[in-house]
Amino acid sequence: MNAFTAVFLAALAVSVGLETWLNLRQLAHLRAHRSAVPPGFTDRVSPTVHRRGADYTIARTRLAIAATGLDAALLLGWTAGGGLDLLDRAWNTLDLAAPLAGAGVIASALLLSALLRLPLAACRRFAVDARFGLNRTTPRLFATDALTKGLLLAGAAAPMAALVLWSMDAAGSLRWPVAWVLWTAFVVVRTWAYPGLVAPLFNRFTPLPDDGVRKRIAALLKRCDLRLGEVAVMDGSRRSAHGNASVAGIGRGKRVVLLDTLVEGLDPDEIAAVLAHELGHLKCRHIAKHLAVTAVASLGCLMLLGWLAARPGFFAGLGMDRPSPQAALALLLLSLPTLAVLAKPLLAAVSRRFEFEADAFAARHVNPRLLVRALEKLYRTNAESLSSDPIYSTFHHSHPPPLTRIARLAETASG
Repeated sequence: MNAFTAVFLAALAVSVGLETWLNLRQLAHLRAHRSAVPPGFTDRVSPTVHRRGADYTIARTRLAIAATGLDAALLLGWTAGGGLDLLDRAWNTLDLAAPLAGAGVIASALLLSALLRLPLAACRRFAVDARFGLNRTTPRLFATDALTKGLLLAGAAAPMAALVLWSMDAAGSLRWPVAWVLWTAFVVVRTWAYPGLVAPLFNRFTPLPDDGVRKRIAALLKRCDLRLGEVAVMDGSRRSAHGNASVAGIGRGKRVVLLDTLVEGLDPDEIAAVLAHELGHLKCRHIAKHLAVTAVASLGCLMLLGWLAARPGFFAGLGMDRPSPQAALALLLLSLPTLAVLAKPLLAAVSRRFEFEADAFAARHVNPRLLVRALEKLYRTNAESLSSDPIYSTFHHSHPPPLTRIARLAETASG
């Protein structure tokens, strides 16, 4: 057996085994704590609501185990199964210029992978979320969303891949640094373009309808010394009953978005508290910091890929008969989501730190009890479990555990 084949299969086995073990730990933890509301919440969360959150998380965790298996099977099919090599051969029969054929390989591999994952996504929407009253997506809307995402992927991935491959060919020995620069530029442009160009393809955005909320927001922005182009309400209720808020974009294109389900479920003071948290992300420059972390991580990945691609037997060990830059990039894009499990704790820790910083910022500008109250309502609305396995949480949760987060805010409020 090729040494690279052995290393790849071992890495895949470790990744799948670790993910499965983490999910099984989470299932065991949820079942063990399903019937007991955590101390400190017994007067605010009913046993029925707590059990619903645990049951919903259990159902999603079971689906995550299936997703782990599916992703591993797809990756094996692309590599050891020869799928990527077959795709590469098919595109080469079209007698296109090398960058165009390579772009076709990468884009079609990503599109086919997304298509093969659609049944599991449909199961989550129409089986799991629907069972708990959280799904509002119709089959037609689901299909329209999938088609739009596919067109966006093809429209962005193919030209970007062609540009990267052409630049790599022209750069010679500097091909991998050039690929990194172009990829980083693409990520920055995508972040800038998403709020104004991409998101409106899926949702409608309208100004806040309540004058009282707008006045509170204006006062909050003045206290925070922030200028914001827009606070928009998104029609998230077309697809889900989940409530949420987010901040997106960079430069003048940045936007704070409140889902209509959140606006309907919170009072004006609670909405202002949630907005203060999102403003904290802007004030602390978390989007820029996240882009920097992404840039560093992608540089490391491309440096490793460049080193591996130069080793004899690398491509053959992963099912490719013909070494090529497009094969290397496709292998990276297809394998990274499955094999990068060991990097998850670091990335999750960075994200949780940002969330704590945004909470601390909010607590300085609004009464932290209002944010606590808003979070408790959102946990109930979203059927979130208040309790998670600590090791699972370390790997998977980009937000602090509810108990920890609320306890820290409550301590701030009483301090």
